[in-house]
Amino acid sequence: MTTLQLENIVKRYKNHTVLDNLSLDVKDGETLVLFGPSGAGKTVLLRLVAGVIDPEEGRILIGGEDMTDVDAEHRGIGMAFQNFALFPHMDAFENIATPLEAKRSSADAIKAGVHRVAKLLKIDHVLTHRPKALSNGQKQRTALARALAGSPPLLLLDDPLRNVDAKLRFEMRLELPRVLAAQGATVVYVTQDYKEAMALGDRIAVMSDGRIRQIGTPEDIYNAPADIDIARLFGDPTINLLDVTPNAEADGVSVLLSDVRIVLPGIPANTAGKSCVIGLRPEALRFVPAGTPGAIPVSVEAETPLNEKTVTLALTVRGREILVSRPAGTPGPASGSAHIAVDCASAFLFDKETGALIARHGSHTGTQGEAA
Repeated sequence: MTTLQLENIVKRYKNHTVLDNLSLDVKDGETLVLFGPSGAGKTVLLRLVAGVIDPEEGRILIGGEDMTDVDAEHRGIGMAFQNFALFPHMDAFENIATPLEAKRSSADAIKAGVHRVAKLLKIDHVLTHRPKALSNGQKQRTALARALAGSPPLLLLDDPLRNVDAKLRFEMRLELPRVLAAQGATVVYVTQDYKEAMALGDRIAVMSDGRIRQIGTPEDIYNAPADIDIARLFGDPTINLLDVTPNAEADGVSVLLSDVRIVLPGIPANTAGKSCVIGLRPEALRFVPAGTPGAIPVSVEAETPLNEKTVTLALTVRGREILVSRPAGTPGPASGSAHIAVDCASAFLFDKETGALIARHGSHTGTQGEAA
């Protein structure tokens, strides 16, 4: 059983704290995605786990064994980097074989191991090519195959798809879960691409400023972001955020959107009068006929087709921009006056001062609003 535990890890460079008392548990066989902006500390965390650098404080346990002071070559880890890091004087076969050679495997075992992972990653036809003769996609798969070849119990992948083209990124999002499942390793995967995080992670740990801000399944993160910043990071187009001040009424707490009263049942009355922000994902809004109960008047400014969906930019009566997303081919206004309805069950409510999630209607407590 291979688990990874980080306990109160602190890493500093001079006076700059890169990782600040960070703790994390990764389950046996789990793919955990570290997601966050550049500078969040994701790669430093991987380098610490790999044993390339040492923490100032804290412990690193792999399979329950303290590895904090163990040299990198004795940690049983495979790692793939975003810049490929292939040996230029070796062909693809030789690059992939390096971890097997380091384990002093027999020639037959090396050949079998290389061909196994090369076939899995569909690069068995380029094994005699050196890196300069490989496409970026083939280089990436070669680097990943090298990390997999030694069948490490713990696999660290540092944004491995960042330098490949969009088509390959899409294909690898589909293929990698199968490849990783076949490997059976515990995986820590770094990315700045939220779609990649959602596609690959059993769980996602959202990082910023050397801390983990939220950890949960992709559904947890998307459907209940811990704060406004995380809500902004997940979703395309981005979430709509409107200042609101909730009102407590006999039938529940309400907010005003374009002077239309929207009741959010289940929201506690003590949020009334507070400065809050309502978060509405574009796909949680839909165009409806005038006269529909709860219909909110807007002015349609522009429409952008994006293959599988169409995104509309509209303005509320107070000139606030709001995005509405609908499936491609679904009818909707391209300009002029229109009305939208809100899926209240998908609304997020945040504290305006702290940015923290107060409530999401139907699953949490809280509310927000000033007229939008």
